[in-house]
Amino acid sequence: MKMRDYYEILGVNKNATPEEIKKAYRKLAMKYHPDKNQGNKAAEEKFKEASNAYEVLSDPEKRKAYDQRGIAGIHDMGFEGFTDFEDIFSRFSDIFGRDRSSFGFEDIWGSNRQRGGPQRGSDIRYKLAISFLEAAFGAEKSIQIPRSESCDICHGIGGTGVTTCPKCKGTGRSSRGGRGLFTISEVCNQCGGSGNVVQSVCNTCRGSGQVSQYRTIAVRIPPGIEDGANLRLQGQGNSGLKGGPPGDLYVNIQVQPHPDFKRDGQNIIYEAFIPFTTAALGGEIKVPTLKGIATLKIPKGAQSNQMLRLRGQGISDARGNRGDQLVKIAIAVPKELSREQERLLRQYAQLMSDE
Repeated sequence: MKMRDYYEILGVNKNATPEEIKKAYRKLAMKYHPDKNQGNKAAEEKFKEASNAYEVLSDPEKRKAYDQRGIAGIHDMGFEGFTDFEDIFSRFSDIFGRDRSSFGFEDIWGSNRQRGGPQRGSDIRYKLAISFLEAAFGAEKSIQIPRSESCDICHGIGGTGVTTCPKCKGTGRSSRGGRGLFTISEVCNQCGGSGNVVQSVCNTCRGSGQVSQYRTIAVRIPPGIEDGANLRLQGQGNSGLKGGPPGDLYVNIQVQPHPDFKRDGQNIIYEAFIPFTTAALGGEIKVPTLKGIATLKIPKGAQSNQMLRLRGQGISDARGNRGDQLVKIAIAVPKELSREQERLLRQYAQLMSDE
């Protein structure tokens, strides 16, 4: 089945501003929110569909890749779409608020979700520098990151003798009187919002249920990845609390500059200096490419800044389409001439003036 266009899903045009995109997503998220449409599978799919579209179009790099190469460009950046609602609520906490209920107003949907239940782990963000050639051809990289993991000693519980907090009754929230008819809900100060009280605290994790560990993670760099792209490694973030799912690892790619090549989309640009005689008479030169040395034919009368093309010598996209290498001509003028060279040039100059 053909995937719908992300702009069409949100009901915006391709020149929509970030504010217009966010406004459109909020409208759809309110309409199809799972707490408002419990048991409605069609609404759930609409909610995920809109969230996938917003994830791409709200991120400048993802939006650029989508505009250039469609869904394949997004897959290259490691985004395969959201798999569950918790990922969505965590990712867009600025829209949904700290809780999953609705945009910071719990009583709109009547949500009774308890904070003492399973909680998704936080995401980790990591910057990875790669070479120009690794970006062009792809690579396998290993990175070492510190992350929170469930404590093996207490199995993530935080200790022994765990009981429900008597103050908040396991909700992790307590209420106190406010002005007028309002009450103020706040984090329970007895259990710290966990909903549980630990009688004997674990010495290893000191009651948190988590410990920090360094882990080596393999990162697959897809061919043709661009500078600033983000790869999402699902489930490789910090561990969740109370059996909640782990967060994700986002790897921000930073492509190092190459001494000879520059990139323009799928094309690469190389500047070649040639003698003015070759520019005038034509000929052949050797130029470096991503795959080695190639022969380039110079036409008679070549001009400075003229672009010549080596087809298929650029960078591949996700569909296997390869760009070209563009060779920018720069005419090198000799700083010194022999007497014979100067005589011949003056003779040539005289011929030109006689015409």
